Amino acid sequence: MKKLFVAAIAAFTLTFVAGASAALAPAVQDPGNTGCVKASVTKNKTLHLEKNCANTVDAAAGAVITGVAGQTFQSAEFTLASASQCGGGSPRFVVIAGGVLYHLGCAQAKTTTNANGTVTYFIDAATLAAASQPVPTGTISFVSILIDEQGVADVTKIRFNGIAQKVVTNKGKGLTAPCKNGGWKTFTNPKFKNQGQCVKAIVHARNAAKKGARG
Repeated sequence: MKKLFVAAIAAFTLTFVAGASAALAPAVQDPGNTGCVKASVTKNKTLHLEKNCANTVDAAAGAVITGVAGQTFQSAEFTLASASQCGGGSPRFVVIAGGVLYHLGCAQAKTTTNANGTVTYFIDAATLAAASQPVPTGTISFVSILIDEQGVADVTKIRFNGIAQKVVTNKGKGLTAPCKNGGWKTFTNPKFKNQGQCVKAIVHARNAAKKGARG
């Protein structure tokens, strides 16, 4: 399996994280304005994610997990409507901890099929080690959950570090939020000249991780 490409950043604080806890803010990354990705919340509080275009299109749908900055990684989990919604390691958690970008995908998780046909995906240090994937270490500065493979994901029972995440209806700051609001200036390895370079680097890291998940 290919090694995970990582990008290092210095610690930063997202403006919308302050005062928030255990909340999911739906967001999309669609720099080409393709309109092929959607992130919404259904009436039963399911996080509904869609990517209606090829895997090669630079677009993703997901939700920013707020209120976890400053923690260390312990575990992460979510439930999908069916096993068919896990494709190529997506949905996945994107975690920035200790200045390093990690991807924790459904393909690396321990799975449990529930009586109603839904499937729960659980990820911790042991499951990542078993999948030959690096374990996030250091202080967390950003977490999101997203799909970047073509398909649909209906995600419920999202928990991070054992805490249930409540889906909120307000839009998040985007899946490349670490680069926004001057965050690109805090990167030390690599350094960037502008926000665009920072966004490109994180997207490149995500795409490399997708390839690694496929083997």
